[in-house]
Amino acid sequence: MKYVDEFRDPEKAKMLLKEINELVEQIDICKTRPLAIMEVCGGHTHSIFRYGLEGMLPKQIELIHGPGCPVCVLPMGRVDDCIALAEMPDTIFTTFGDAMRVPGSKKSLLQAKADGADVRMVYSPLDALDLARKNPDKEVVFFGLGFETTMPSTAFTVLQAKEDGIKNFSLFCNHITIIPTVKAILDSPDMQIDGFLGPGHVSMVIGIEPYEFIADHYNRPLVVAGFEPLDVLHSIWMVLKQIAEGRSEIENQYSRIVPDEGNDEALAAVAEVFELREFFEWRGLGSIDHSGVRMRKEFIDFDAERKFVVPDIKIADPKACQCGEVLKGVIKPFACKVFGKACTPETPLGALMVSSEGACAAYYQYGDPDRLRELEKGELEKGELEKGELEKGELEKA
Repeated sequence: MKYVDEFRDPEKAKMLLKEINELVEQIDICKTRPLAIMEVCGGHTHSIFRYGLEGMLPKQIELIHGPGCPVCVLPMGRVDDCIALAEMPDTIFTTFGDAMRVPGSKKSLLQAKADGADVRMVYSPLDALDLARKNPDKEVVFFGLGFETTMPSTAFTVLQAKEDGIKNFSLFCNHITIIPTVKAILDSPDMQIDGFLGPGHVSMVIGIEPYEFIADHYNRPLVVAGFEPLDVLHSIWMVLKQIAEGRSEIENQYSRIVPDEGNDEALAAVAEVFELREFFEWRGLGSIDHSGVRMRKEFIDFDAERKFVVPDIKIADPKACQCGEVLKGVIKPFACKVFGKACTPETPLGALMVSSEGACAAYYQYGDPDRLRELEKGELEKGELEKGELEKGELEKA
């Protein structure tokens, strides 16, 4: 297939769904409980709900929404650090748009901007570097955020700043890594995951070899998946095929974009600029060893954490917010007490309602909050949501 509409063909979707149903009948697990498949990436979550895929799948399959949304896993204390940097005199703080409304303990970056801080949305770290060139009398700080997908562009920008001798540019590094996160999920005693849809964009950088431990040590299949509806359905079929045949392997469905070996040039830049932190705090997941990166000492002049004073205080989420449980797949967003009420995209309590990849935002945007609340009623267990009630799928309308 060459064109995007081919990846949204309803007839091909029907064929895949027929084969998925046939595979489910062959899997013994499905006779006693739902088969749990986690889509690690938030982009997959939104595709699943945008096209109504969950409602099309047999009831024996439960999709678990993973922590692959970098904005969503950012702890509240790190947002407060951003605001402290943004409110320094003679400072321009730059960030991607989806981080503007993530709530800190007192305010968001958007509210800090309204209060007078010079906070600007950029589309790439190079935009921030250009601002530093044009404003030599200002300190320009870029909020580096994201998994391995965005890490290379930040690394190349830091290398460019060093080469050009730009002294008023620095990075507040909050980049995180996917592999320790998946391992933490697999080690969690309250998680039962039978297979994974691996992140497509991250894998474009790191390749598929880093996931081998999932098959080798945890006996779970993982399929790196694309983001179109047929990509997702095909990847679910590939996971089920492995389980039905008693295999646990790492497979690449998204081979048109993801090279098995990854991107050597991007990885080299990342290795030159960054090193692993001993640990990093994640919203809802706690501290995970070697799950974040910081800048190497050779780039200390570009490291905002070393160049300036930040509070670096750990702050718990509001008690009413259950982002942590949603991130770990313990509950679905509709089971959160404040979902669709106190927590909406206009008045978010947690990051999952803010980010374009957040599970709560997907439920809110493509589902019916009133119907979800009616279904929940404080009694629904995980996985009891009737298939088809949540989604208003575009694929079915095609």
